[in-house]
Amino acid sequence: MATGLRGEAKLVVTDADTAIALGSGTVPVLGTPRLIALCEEASCRAVAGELPAGSTTVGINVRIDHLQPSAPGAVVIAEAVLVKVDGRRLTFTVSASDERSLVAVGKVVRVVVDVERFMTKCGKSG
Repeated sequence: MATGLRGEAKLVVTDADTAIALGSGTVPVLGTPRLIALCEEASCRAVAGELPAGSTTVGINVRIDHLQPSAPGAVVIAEAVLVKVDGRRLTFTVSASDERSLVAVGKVVRVVVDVERFMTKCGKSG
């Protein structure tokens, strides 16, 4: 897998995506947990076509600076760029923007795993 792979994920913020709905705050704006999920989705999309059969990636580290609020109705687009490959460990830079400004920046680290072996670790078969 080569660096430079890019993925994008788009969200129209709804009431279900707000800090209030997610239990992460008391204001009706895009909640940080939902923003993190959007950035992880973008990172998954960046490498989706590059993974061996029976493999996936799982998140192991996320660092996000949530810079600006986005109200319901805002369109938020997250972009992930694969910047480092260290064996099975993949490091992405991520950013998210809405129609007004940059909403977030950060880093997502994911590891390539065999789905069946991974699910066995938690007592389930793939």
